Amino acid sequence: MSTIRHKIKVNYCQSCKGMWLEYQELAQLEDEVFDFGDDAKGTLVFSSTPTTAKCPECNALLKRFKYRLYDLEMEFCENQHGYWLDDDEDTRVLELMKKEETDFQRKVLAEDQWARTLRHMRSGSFLSKVRDLFH
Repeated sequence: MSTIRHKIKVNYCQSCKGMWLEYQELAQLEDEVFDFGDDAKGTLVFSSTPTTAKCPECNALLKRFKYRLYDLEMEFCENQHGYWLDDDEDTRVLELMKKEETDFQRKVLAEDQWARTLRHMRSGSFLSKVRDLFH
């Protein structure tokens, strides 16, 4: 059965409340709360283990992985057909990506502040003040 979850049409299982997100739909879901592009998201799958569940599109065995190394396990099709998420894990993905975006913003701000500090330290006026301390 199809349903809309967080603005995305997904295949939804009424009995277990799980859902199948097609390959690009996971990126769409993440993009609902993460605005810095795919490169800034980090690695999605670091390692995986086989399961007995099958891909609904190609019948290949799905593999289980920790989503971006968080404490959230989901399954994926190695043939890039999609991802299986258990009940309400799409909401958890959104929460984790919000956290990732906040952490990324903090990192960018810190790097900008450090660059400004370095520029100031390299400026002629700062260097001359330091030299004057030793003369």
